[in-house]
This record gives sequence, structure tokens and C-alpha cells, in this order.
Amino acid sequence: MATNSTSPDLRLQTSNRQILRIALPISMALLVPQINFVINNVFVSGLGETELGTAGITGVFYLVFALAGNGLNSGLQGLLARRAGENRPDEIGRLFIQGLWIAGFFSAASILITYLAGPWILYNSIHSEEVYRDAIGFLKIRVWGVPFLYFFQMCNALLVGTNNSRYMKLGFGVQAAVNVVLDYCLIYGHWGLPALGFNGAAVASILAEISGLLVVLLIIFYKKFGQQFSLFRHLRFNASTSGLIFRQSSPLVAQYLLSIMAWVMFYIFIEHKGKRPLAISNAMRNIFGIFGIFAWAFASTSNAMVSNIIGQGKKEEVLQLIRKIARLSFCFTVVLCVLVNLFPDLFLSLYGRDQSFTTEAIPVIGMVSVGVVFMSVATVWLNAVTGTANTRVNLMIEVICILLYVGYIYFVLKVWNLSLVWAWASELVYWSSLLLLSFLYLRSGHWKKKNI
Repeated sequence: MATNSTSPDLRLQTSNRQILRIALPISMALLVPQINFVINNVFVSGLGETELGTAGITGVFYLVFALAGNGLNSGLQGLLARRAGENRPDEIGRLFIQGLWIAGFFSAASILITYLAGPWILYNSIHSEEVYRDAIGFLKIRVWGVPFLYFFQMCNALLVGTNNSRYMKLGFGVQAAVNVVLDYCLIYGHWGLPALGFNGAAVASILAEISGLLVVLLIIFYKKFGQQFSLFRHLRFNASTSGLIFRQSSPLVAQYLLSIMAWVMFYIFIEHKGKRPLAISNAMRNIFGIFGIFAWAFASTSNAMVSNIIGQGKKEEVLQLIRKIARLSFCFTVVLCVLVNLFPDLFLSLYGRDQSFTTEAIPVIGMVSVGVVFMSVATVWLNAVTGTANTRVNLMIEVICILLYVGYIYFVLKVWNLSLVWAWASELVYWSSLLLLSFLYLRSGHWKKKNI
């Protein structure tokens, strides 16, 4: 297809400067909702330790759907970046619209699963009747935010895939601000609004996701991306193009679902140990979110840049590019992990728990930090595999690593009944094996034969 002469050149370079121009805006965009997530948990912790632990269960359950959207996002982003590398802007619009169609189907499935299967899953997994009751009531409200979340993710795939990641922070920023304000108002009943307690956080999150989507749509219209990428010329559902997106994305969706289901199992095992370990683990998940932002940002950059460079026909530059991205991801992540270990009391004090909570949590922070550092390199290499379009290989790697992870947590928590520190060492098992397998595959060169 001929290149649109009025469009800017979408082909990327492999310099550190180019990497940072893509990754840092993504980092800032991801930082905002993660800080918001912590604030949300701070508000919820004011209701009690039971609610804080329940927030961990519901948060992980909702992540099942959010990460399914991430799988679709990653697959679509890789395809958009490949067409950008080929400098074919008209094809970008065709892919984006079909991505929205698939997101709509995924949204409907997520809502049905929550209402039909959610109660059974939680009832047979959670020991505490109080935690079960609060969790299912929350999720039946929270799941209505999934359609807005999925469309928001597709719009962000467009921004990253076309080298416009700098605009992401606006949508995330508005989303976070709305969520914080409404959490304050709806959980405790301030400013004349009803006090909905734990469920107020669910309503606030939905309204925040709507706000974020509206902002990113305004950006797309204001920057005239519709004209630049022919976004509105192919509005009808197209089975062929949707099939391509689904084939690329479905292994990633399965990969993310396997990953989060293993984490759900982890949290269920932790819940069996009591409310305190569950509350501490929820705080550790916040650390993974906040102090892993650079890792996830550089991972997204790896996917987009590897796909773009391959689209340009520069396959010989791919491994060098991955190493550059991995080094930057490692350096930025280490700085954050050092800070949280120097001032752990400051971070843990946000949850308003007693000193015994902090004392028990500090050793776990050290182990989680090491896991985040491993993740900073491993996730870059794994997302480089995604960028090569060999998404089935992603799934194969994930299956192997999840089996190792699940085996580890089963023996540590159920058979040997070891401490929470050893339980969180499972992240080292997972990320080190994932790094090794991704590295070996990319070094093999088999990905060079793949065309999309």
C-alpha cells in the first residue's frame, strides 16, 4: 500500500534518546494510576484491616480482566508499531478500529463471567464469609468499568504504537485525579455524597475510567490522528483484520490470564494464613505496581521498538536494541528499589496500621524489591519476543514459568508452611526463569522467519 505523503515518518531509531522519549512518558503515565491505587488502598484501610485484605482479593480478581485487556493491547500495539515501521499509516486506522470491536466483545464476556461464575469462584476459594460478601458485592459493581478500561487501553496502544506516548499521561492524570476525589467523597460520604463504604471505591473507579477514556478520545480528535491514520474509514467489523489481531493477541491474553490466575492462587493461599499476611501482601502488590513502573514502561517500549525496527527491515539491530532497553530499565528500577528499602517505614505508614504490621512487612519488602529488579530485565526481553510477533512463543514461555511458580508457592505455603518472605521469593523463581527462556529464544534467531 502506498505511503500517505502528508504523514510524518513513523520509523524509529535505536538510540538511548529514542528509547527514553518513548519510555519516560509511559513511566509517568503509569506512575499516576499506581499512586492513585495506593491512595485508594489508604482510603480503604481506614475502614479496617479486613477491608484492606479484601481489597487485595478484589484487586487481583479485577486484574484478570484488566490483564486480558493488556494482552489485547500488546498484540494490537505490536501490529500498529510494525505498520508504523513499514510507514503504512492507512493500515494503522484499519487495525485500530478492529481492535475496538474485539475490545467490545471482551468487555461483554468479562461482565458475564463476573456475574455467572464470580460468586462460585470466590465462594469456593475464600474462607471468611465477611471477606466473600464484601468481595462479590464490590466486583459486581466494579466490572462495569471494564468496557471503558478496554477502550482506553486500545487508545493507548495507538499512542504508543505510533510514537505518541507523550500524550498518555493526560488521560491517566485525569483518571487518577477523578478517582482520588471520588474515593474521598464516596467511601466516607463527604461533600454531600452518600457514604458507600467499600463499594464507594468501585463506583469511583468506574467514573474515573470513563473520564480517562473521554480525555484520550479528545486528544485523538484534537491532534487529528483520525485524518493522519485514517481511523474512521473502516468502521465496519472486518473478519480478516480482526482475525489477525486476535491471532496475535490471544496467546498474550492467555499468557496474562495464566499469570494473574497464578497470582490469584497465591493470594488465596495467603488468605488461608490469616488477615495480617493478606493485608501485608496487598501492600507488597502496591510496591510491585509503583516500583515496577519503569520496568513495565520499558517493556512496552521494547515491544513497540522491536516491532518497528523489524518493520524497517533492520533485524540485525534487534538484540543490541533489547540490551539497551534492558540496561535502562534495570538502572531506573534499582534507584526506586533502593529508596523504598532506605525508607520502608515511610511507605508502610501510609496504611495507618500499627507498628507490628510495619515490623512484619519490612523483611518482605526486601524480597519483593529483589523480585522487581529481576522483573525490570526479564519483562523487557519477554516483550521483545512479543515485538517479533511470535506471541505463541510468549505463551509457551509463560506456561513453563507459571508451572515453576505454582509448584514453588504450593510447597512453600501449603506443604512446608514457610514465612511470607519465602512466599514472595516466588517472584525470583518466576522472573529468573522467564528471563532465561526469553533470552535463549531471541538469541536463537528463529523469530527472524516470522512475517505479519
